Amino acid sequence: MITVLTYSNGATQEATTVDPAWLAPDSKVIVWVDIVEPEEAERVLLADVFHFHELAVEDAMSEVHHPKVEAYDGYLYLILHAITRGSPQEGFVTQDVDFFLGPNYLVTVRHAESTSIQDEAQICQKHPEILAAGPANLLHRIVDKMVDHYRPEADQIEVKLETIERMVFEQPRSNPLKPILVIKRDISSLRRVVLPQRDAVGRLARREFPVISDALAYRFRDVYDNLVRLSDEAAFYHDRVTGLLDAYLSTQSNRLNQVMKVLTVIATVFMTLTVLTGVYGMNVALPHFPGGPHLQFWWLMGIMAALSAVMLWIFRKVDWL
Repeated sequence: MITVLTYSNGATQEATTVDPAWLAPDSKVIVWVDIVEPEEAERVLLADVFHFHELAVEDAMSEVHHPKVEAYDGYLYLILHAITRGSPQEGFVTQDVDFFLGPNYLVTVRHAESTSIQDEAQICQKHPEILAAGPANLLHRIVDKMVDHYRPEADQIEVKLETIERMVFEQPRSNPLKPILVIKRDISSLRRVVLPQRDAVGRLARREFPVISDALAYRFRDVYDNLVRLSDEAAFYHDRVTGLLDAYLSTQSNRLNQVMKVLTVIATVFMTLTVLTGVYGMNVALPHFPGGPHLQFWWLMGIMAALSAVMLWIFRKVDWL
């Protein structure tokens, strides 16, 4: 699906096709082409109408690429990632959005719904001055919204970490291993996307490309600062979840040691009693205790109780219990 918005003579209009004359250097028309789920027809548009490099077109047609920025002759090619939160089982999910930025046009290529682009398209139709400010300004607005949508996801990770921390430290009998591994996967995905995206936007903020004016470079600097904060938070979250995993495993190990210690003490006590009952129950002549045969059982029970008490006292004395 393709959407074409054009600005000329103070008005923003929607078109069905792209006129190659609009792309001429002296054209007064500003064009925004948004392509969703590109197919062969869109490949022809990118290659034959816009004359983009075949490698850039190939990357744009693919669904998954790492964020990057590349300068070609007459235009800028940028790949960034937008949040597309899926089901709870999928966790933190992003989809790459490809941008082709020229002097008087912007082409966005995506393979999924993008709230940032859809909202901006509606705003552009109501406010012609947005496209009138140029395609680079439109690029900044879209990128800024895409980065802003990372903030709720980062805050949600913070909330989940606090919940898991309570499970680990206040509910030792719970099993937070699966939530820990799930959130660890989300944090790893966040870091994998934010770090290269930060570097790509940083190049836009450093005024490396003529298509980005000095005024817009300062605006991209603000976006870059937001990505730096997100990358720092992602690193901090990674350390926290790693510490939580280590704490949980240490807690489980300590609980296992406590259980094994108690079982060892019980086994040691009963091993002594088993020896005593085994010897006394042998079919051999043994001396009888005072009181006659009818008190032998109680003598044996008393000796066993005394041995158990002495052994438990010794274990307590040496801090085994």
